[in-house]
Amino acid sequence: MLQTVESVNTVINNFIWGVPAMICIIGVGLFLSIRTKFIQFRKFPTAMKQTVGKVFEKKEAKAGALTPFQAVCTALSATVGTGNIAGVAGAIAIGGPGAVFWMWISAFLGMCTKFSEVILAVHFRERNKDGELVGGPMYYIKNGLSKKWRFLAVLFAIFGVFTVFGTGNATQVNTITAAINSALTNYNIIPESSVSTSNIVIGIIIMLLVGCVLLGGVKRIGKVSEKLVPFMAVLYIILAIGVVVLNADHVPGVFKNIIHGAFNPSAVTGGVVGSFFTSMTKGVSRGIFSNEAGLGTGSIAHACADTNEPVKQGFFGIFEVFADTIIICTLTALVILCSGVPVTFGEAAGAELTILGFTSTYGNWVSIFTAVAMCCFAFSTIIGWGLYGARCIEFLFSSKVVKPFMVVYSLVAIVGATMDLGLVWGISDTCNGLMAIPNLIGVFLLSGTVARLVKEYFAKKKEEKC
Repeated sequence: MLQTVESVNTVINNFIWGVPAMICIIGVGLFLSIRTKFIQFRKFPTAMKQTVGKVFEKKEAKAGALTPFQAVCTALSATVGTGNIAGVAGAIAIGGPGAVFWMWISAFLGMCTKFSEVILAVHFRERNKDGELVGGPMYYIKNGLSKKWRFLAVLFAIFGVFTVFGTGNATQVNTITAAINSALTNYNIIPESSVSTSNIVIGIIIMLLVGCVLLGGVKRIGKVSEKLVPFMAVLYIILAIGVVVLNADHVPGVFKNIIHGAFNPSAVTGGVVGSFFTSMTKGVSRGIFSNEAGLGTGSIAHACADTNEPVKQGFFGIFEVFADTIIICTLTALVILCSGVPVTFGEAAGAELTILGFTSTYGNWVSIFTAVAMCCFAFSTIIGWGLYGARCIEFLFSSKVVKPFMVVYSLVAIVGATMDLGLVWGISDTCNGLMAIPNLIGVFLLSGTVARLVKEYFAKKKEEKC
């Protein structure tokens, strides 16, 4: 029975993340870019000024809301995760170095897609019975389109609930336990025979931590995210830049292979990866999986922001994709390719390939720091997706079911720490992709609203300067 489910899921998954889906996601990103006159490039300095330039501003959010910075940190907590470490490694191994180029392309278009999603989420959000701001794809589809499209909002929420338990929780906990156990056994702190016991202990600790954060409501989620995300990102970026600097002589050749391999992968991988479409689809799909542009999930966190300017918050969407994919994913790729570690092209690879890039440069001691970074990445993802799941289930039912959902969601951490999650990961990956379909339809149909809000925002800013 399980083999049948796995076979059916594999077929669906290959379609969802295959060429037709990639064309759809890139197509909507290109369409939105044209409608906004490529705002991600045209107003990139403005976006950075409104985001990075405002990071250190002290501001308290109103009741039931997050500060704009807390909102983007909460969204980044879900996007900057193990996909940046394991996902990039998998893309390079299966699609060759050229997959990195297509990851960049998906990010450049994804900046506008996420920009649009955030604008719509803030513009069409609501306040629930508890006074909290709620929004996201299900709300901008419900409030922005006619009743005949409401089924898309319901579909998005259903897929979202299924996805959070696997992609957002169990698989992330599994990554944390693997990273901790690897560090503990490498330094002979625990024997191999104690790993199963260690898994249970780690699972219980994570369950308690997740429950403590999520049951504290959106305010606590925001406060944890704004501290955890900058710490883990800075730690990882410093370690990665160090690898690049120490292998600086390899950098020009790596970039040459990335560009050349994007259009002629067999020339770089020795013929193992001979398909242009394999390189492209792996790069695009892993990029989307990492930055979530097109999935709509990040906009759920942005909808909580204490702001009355949707376009201004939308700039955080541009920054988010830029930071996640252009900076962190690129650094991961450089760690692998510059360090000179052997890559078995054409075969699946994961976080171990990225970790090998670090250890081959620094030595085994760095495994402690990579374990800490991976734990932070995975834990932050659990927190971010916990918020997404809560908003999805609240939309389907009511706010009364949110706390029971949080309890169940926390308990899943024990499952993730102690079980083989191959099938769970596959089904979650499929549901993750299925979320993109109703969201992209909604964003496409509401593109006129995005264009109007952008035009009005800059016209207002022009008047204020006069």
